[in-house]
Parts: sequence; C-alpha cells; structure tokens
Amino acid sequence: MSFGQQSGPPASSKQVAYLLSLLKKEGYESFRDARHSYGLTQRQAGGKFAGQEASVLIDRLLGNTTDDDELRLDLGAKPLVPADVPLAESVVDAQATLARGLQADVLADELRRRGWRVSEPA
Repeated sequence: MSFGQQSGPPASSKQVAYLLSLLKKEGYESFRDARHSYGLTQRQAGGKFAGQEASVLIDRLLGNTTDDDELRLDLGAKPLVPADVPLAESVVDAQATLARGLQADVLADELRRRGWRVSEPA
C-alpha cells in the first residue's frame, strides 16, 4: 500500500456526513479541526476514510469502543504510551520474549515495514 493511501473500500458519503455531524456535536467545525484531538491522518483530516476507519471512529465518538477495538485498527492515533515515557521492565521483558518467538521472516517483514534495512546473517 502506498503512503497515505487508505486500506480497504472508501467510506460511504453517509458515513462521512455522520462522522462530521458527530464531530460538530463535539465542538469541531471540520475534520481538520479535530485532527490532533482524534489523531487523524492528513488524508482523514481531508474527509477521506476507509469504511472500516469510519466505523471505528464513529464507535469511538459514540463511546461504543473498547481498548481492543482501538488496538485492532490504527486511525493514525497517537501511541498509547508516548515515546519519552520509559516502559516498565516487565513490559520490555514480555516484548523481548514475544520477539524471540517470532519467525525470522515475519520479524524481518515487520522491520522492513517500519523502514529498517534487513539482511540475512553472514
């Protein structure tokens, strides 16, 4: 998927209009006004959403979401833990254990997705 492209079919015009009406009830005039508060991407701030993105944001605005829902679909939201906050050692240990259990090709693909260069060991 190219940078800035939506994943999946676009949201219907009704979904986008409903989203905008919910944001207006929250005191925002447009998607751009709500961009930073809701962690919207530039594409989303322009009113372009994938159908699934729109559904998750509608649930979020209505308060019908769980933490699992927000973790499953990233809306370009801010990370749950800011980068400058140190993670507890137990969390770091759990992540290290999880990473050790990953297959090499899965781990390499994820690192490439994050912009790293990966090559096989010599």
